[in-house]
Amino acid sequence: QEQLVESGGGSVQPGDSLRLSCATSSSRCMGWFRQAPGKEREWVAIFDSASGHRYADSVKGRFTVSKDDAEGILYLEMNQLKPEDTAMYYCAADPPRGYCGTIASALYNHWGQGTQVTVSS
Repeated sequence: QEQLVESGGGSVQPGDSLRLSCATSSSRCMGWFRQAPGKEREWVAIFDSASGHRYADSVKGRFTVSKDDAEGILYLEMNQLKPEDTAMYYCAADPPRGYCGTIASALYNHWGQGTQVTVSS
């Protein structure tokens, strides 16, 4: 399997937008997670090609997950960023069979290296 590679993070002001990218292969069950200093890892968005996508309440309406199947790239479009969005963002893929769509980070078998998103004014 291909190693996940993330990019697109940066330092922005509140209200700005960023688009994170995750280079994948053929994974269909994927998710975006984030972890802020001193906090546990939390789910952000789940890409589920079979059952549909879903978002954490904290980002719903602002973030959108999508995938370019031809290029094998998973995206996370982040709009109206807030300081509380500051975290290391991770792309994850391939939970065990039957667990597509899970929000449990420990069940994902492949991860990206993380890309830092910092929102401050």
